[in-house]
Amino acid sequence: MATGRRDILVVPYAPHHLLFPHVAVAVHHGGAGATAASLRAGIPTVTMPVGIDQPFWGRRVAALGAGPPPLPRRRATPDLLAATIVAAADDAIQVRAAALGRLIHAEQGVTRAVETISACLG
Repeated sequence: MATGRRDILVVPYAPHHLLFPHVAVAVHHGGAGATAASLRAGIPTVTMPVGIDQPFWGRRVAALGAGPPPLPRRRATPDLLAATIVAAADDAIQVRAAALGRLIHAEQGVTRAVETISACLG
């Protein structure tokens, strides 16, 4: 489904690992999976938490310098969201997000987890 605007495309689903490397800033709910994917992609992250663990991950992104503080969805307005996206595009945030992406790729987390679990299982 596309909106009436030519510069916005709304899709029902897009795999994070395919989408995020092609965007300047990720805006999402702040769940663990979406947050991990945006950090892995090395892009600034804007979180709009709804509940559960999402506020935590939004605060963590901000603490790491990979995005601005979370924007609670119920307080969001078009102007506030636009300002938050502009804040996320700050040079310092872009540099920090890119550095985190490189660190995440270098740690080979999935491979190390599989090795650890396999060693524990004998």
